[in-house]
Amino acid sequence: MNELEYMPVPAFEDNYIWLVSDGSDAIAVDPGEAAPVRRALAERGWRLTAILLTHHHADHVGGVAALIAGQSADRPLPVYGPAAEGIGVVTRPLAGGDRVTLASPALTFDVIDVPGHTRGHIAYFQAAGPGPAGVGAAGAGPAGPGPTSPHVFCGDTLFSCGCGRLFEGTPAQMLASLDALAALPGDTRVHCAHEYTLSNIRFALACEPGNAALAAWRDAAQARRAQGVPTLPTTIAHERAVNPFLRADSGEIRATLEAQLHETVPDRLAAFTLMREWKNRFR
Repeated sequence: MNELEYMPVPAFEDNYIWLVSDGSDAIAVDPGEAAPVRRALAERGWRLTAILLTHHHADHVGGVAALIAGQSADRPLPVYGPAAEGIGVVTRPLAGGDRVTLASPALTFDVIDVPGHTRGHIAYFQAAGPGPAGVGAAGAGPAGPGPTSPHVFCGDTLFSCGCGRLFEGTPAQMLASLDALAALPGDTRVHCAHEYTLSNIRFALACEPGNAALAAWRDAAQARRAQGVPTLPTTIAHERAVNPFLRADSGEIRATLEAQLHETVPDRLAAFTLMREWKNRFR
């Protein structure tokens, strides 16, 4: 069995469409544009065998129809996506607790409900395979590639050092969704859908300026972007160490919120809610 490759394909200004391939066949996650996917597949000689969608926003689903149209009639392209969002191109509707099993490339995903950014947002978790899992050290930046490590495709719910805006859900829903992702194994590779890392780090440092792991990640992420290298995937362990939205119980973050916003912060939900509102207007 060939080692799987997890490839971010840039789209629009800051999106990543993720391709997962065994060297012959590939799936696409959240293809908001068809052209970048087609180019990447053609350059590598890969065949597209399935599409996975996390939520209904156009920059995640906009390329699906064109990719479907490019398939031969005898090989219909299955499109997996959230059942709760009524996405017309979805042929395999999913909800939390469902499992997706694909033959080629050989992949199995457990579906996690992660509402907040949208009401029906889902994530896809791929458990670790046999053999020693690669581990990313907390605070040291994302770990290198490891085919035996777990992976999660989380759309716009969890970002490197951030989380998605609350367009349809509540703060309580989003916090519960982030808690569900934070509970995944620490070495889980986090495949976010946007390159927001540097701007997220600026906000994170405003929330928790004493976080040494976060300061180190700022320097590493800046170096990566200066070289044109993605900052993703990150890892769950890394996010637990540097992402303020996973650290709403931090005393320093609560003190910062009270000082900056002149608000009382009685619990972690209040801290999360205030942080998310502050992030919406942070420049």
